[in-house]
This record gives sequence, structure tokens and C-alpha cells, in this order.
Amino acid sequence: MTGGTDICSRGIIAVIVGLAAVAALAGCTPTSPAPTTSATTRVASPTATASATPSAAVPELAPTLSAERNQPYFDLVNNKVIAANAGAGGRDFIDALVAAGFDKAAMQVTPDRTAVNLAADSVQFSVLFNEKCLVGQYGPASGGYHSVVVSPTAQGACLVGSTRPIDW
Repeated sequence: MTGGTDICSRGIIAVIVGLAAVAALAGCTPTSPAPTTSATTRVASPTATASATPSAAVPELAPTLSAERNQPYFDLVNNKVIAANAGAGGRDFIDALVAAGFDKAAMQVTPDRTAVNLAADSVQFSVLFNEKCLVGQYGPASGGYHSVVVSPTAQGACLVGSTRPIDW
């Protein structure tokens, strides 16, 4: 039963990675002696400082890293599109991703309109990025914005089904 073994192995790896992160953060605590002034002196908590640093980091495009490591940046760009235009369509996402540094030639997008010229329930868009696919979906039928990192199809595509040319 390799499926159960893979899940168990992933769980163990996740625990080890989590413990390593805790150990790394614990290494950031100051080793200087406690202040000798009165008990009313306020000292910043080392734990608060260490935990505030990672959450304060703004995601950036990291072209040499994996799609998984770039997903937070992909999400940041797409959420900014939605914040600026709740009715955003495929072109809005593609243009924003290009402006953010993603390769337009590696993108796919589904049509904004159906075959009978109705507004699509949602639009999907993707970027083939370091052998994986960053896929976003937005629209009322999908409950808002969602993203995932998946492997491309055997043909190298990220989206299955009808896509439209990105020819602008």
C-alpha cells in the first residue's frame, strides 16, 4: 500500500520541517542577559519579534524557485486584480501577471463568455512555471478566487478544455 506510505511519509516530513522551523526561530532569540533595571521596564518579547518577521515579508517573484514557492506571489497579484475590479476577466489577470514578471508565452486562459455568448461562471488562468502549473480560478460559480499548483498534462498544457488565444 504505497499510497498510505506516501501520505505517512509526507506527514513525517511535514513534522520534521515544522520542528526545524521552530528550532531556527528559537535560534533567533537574544542571548544577552536580562536588563538589570526595575521590574517596570518594558522589554520586547523575542517570540513576538521572531514571529512578526515572516508574516511581514511581502511575496516576490523568485524565478529560480519552484511554482509552490511562487504561489503566494501569484495569489498576491491575482488578489490585487480582484480588489481593483470585482468583475475581472481573463485578460485582467493575464495582463497583471505579465506586469508582475510572469512569462506571457507560458500562460493559458479560458474564455470570459460561453459558446452561446453568456458570461462564464468563472475564468481559469495559468502559468507554466519551472515544470509546474500555477492555476488560478475566479468567478461566482467557484466561490471567489482559488489557486493550486499542479503538474502539466502530458502535452505540456496547464488547462484542460477550451482556452482562448492570448494574442494581445
